[in-house]
Amino acid sequence: MAVWLLAIVLLLFTGGEAQNSTVSVVLSPTTGQLTVVQGKKPGAVAWAQLTDNIQETGWAVLKLQTDAKYNDSIQAYAAGVAEAAVSQRLIYMHWMNTLMGYCGPYKYQTAYCEKLQNYLQANLDWMQQEMETGGDYWHQIRLALLQLKGLEDSYNGRITFPLDKFTINPFGFLLFQLGGDLEDLESALNKSESSTQKGTGSCSALIKLLPGNKDLFVSHDTWNTYQSMLRIIKKYTLPFRISQNGGTVIPGSVQTFSSYPGTIFSGDDFYLLSSGLVTLETTIGNSNPVLWKYINPQGSVMEWLRNIVANRLATGGKEWANIFSKFNSGTYNNQWMIVDYNKFHAGQTEVTAGLLTVLEQIPGMVVTDDKSEELYRRGYWASYNLPYFETVFNASGVPALVDKYGDWFDYHKNPRAQIFQRDHMQVKDLASMIHLMRYNDYLHDPLSYCSSCEPKQNAENAISARSDLNAANGTYPFGALRQRQHGGTDMKVTTYDMAKLFQMVAVNGPTWDQVPPFQWSTSPYSNLMHMGHPDIWKFSPVTIHWD
Repeated sequence: MAVWLLAIVLLLFTGGEAQNSTVSVVLSPTTGQLTVVQGKKPGAVAWAQLTDNIQETGWAVLKLQTDAKYNDSIQAYAAGVAEAAVSQRLIYMHWMNTLMGYCGPYKYQTAYCEKLQNYLQANLDWMQQEMETGGDYWHQIRLALLQLKGLEDSYNGRITFPLDKFTINPFGFLLFQLGGDLEDLESALNKSESSTQKGTGSCSALIKLLPGNKDLFVSHDTWNTYQSMLRIIKKYTLPFRISQNGGTVIPGSVQTFSSYPGTIFSGDDFYLLSSGLVTLETTIGNSNPVLWKYINPQGSVMEWLRNIVANRLATGGKEWANIFSKFNSGTYNNQWMIVDYNKFHAGQTEVTAGLLTVLEQIPGMVVTDDKSEELYRRGYWASYNLPYFETVFNASGVPALVDKYGDWFDYHKNPRAQIFQRDHMQVKDLASMIHLMRYNDYLHDPLSYCSSCEPKQNAENAISARSDLNAANGTYPFGALRQRQHGGTDMKVTTYDMAKLFQMVAVNGPTWDQVPPFQWSTSPYSNLMHMGHPDIWKFSPVTIHWD
């Protein structure tokens, strides 16, 4: 039965009270069945603890751990079971806010939804065949899909560990994982009612060397719709083996990341890994329709899965890029930055190769290079939804956008590029880094000026966008600059010392440093579904600590 129908059973869980709980998933030695029990039990296959402080701080926090004495497959499935058991209420509300009706009962027979279902099913079938061949890569793919299967089974109240082959519902919780991939699939599959618009904007990122190279900060702002702001910071401790036949534990067995209910990876993306890597991205998209010919369900692995496998297996930036580049799906096309804190030494003036690796993906192409020297020379690396590599920039169709719309699509002259270049020198400590990443003074900043807009000052043109503040009756050259319920929805930052402890400073909600805080009840979007949200988003940064 489809998830949108099963969600009805959770109508009782729509109140504002927090759902704080701890559960264990235990394996019966006599029946071999997995069962969810309350509390943290010795010998459990998996346990999860959720602390829901969304109304107080903007965040829920999830700790999820499995026991290495069990085989990887049972661990993975039980991890999904445990997470769904503690976050069921948040999953329901997030589905209602963001996915209810997406190829649901009334849209299921549309041409796009039929094409999408066929595409996803063909892709799942192909991966199932590949998983049967074995290999370290496909072992991790199988574990990720088993974790997703456990999540959906637990939510639907039908926990049955699959002994061999298993099926994934294309329109179930897989859709939670496919948020970024769907952006490109909608274009590639010719979704008629697609709302895709030029320069939609999706995230700002800054990697900043402090004066004297005394520290290296890594920070990320998610740009998203405001309906997506039910958020969870997660810590996964999943001691899977590299191979299905055993071997050592994967390098990225411990991960902390910003995430969403029902999602088993970040999606933003922002990860702190036990391998010593910090990985993050901003979306660059694809504006060249000729490249959609490379979108194929066979021979490709969706971005969210390649992301998971690379984070688990890689020990360095080059290795991460090599793993991620396999089976390029051409969907969720991003600029990835892989920071290897193992290569950083405070105060060192000599560049260590491999400190910063940059990767850009578009359909049919992946380009990677070591940018450690440029980071040291410039003092920072900024990312803002435009391709850095010339081959990617040209192939993805951006030059035509520059010709038509001007500097907004120019890598060096884009408003955020100029703001980062102007203001990165002001970063001296965490407070100044947070200030820059939350920066939006669009009414006064000349770099927020849009000559072809009316009004001229535009709230999209900032490090943390607030497109809801743009005039509803204004005139804009393209859709990204208009008024919409979209902007910078969070900020995360870590440091060299914090990353070793899987710690970050995070703030959820649109920026309110120089502009009024976002409030659902007074906004133009009060009629949109936002179950479980605070009315007013006025939270301060919090430090995420772990026991």
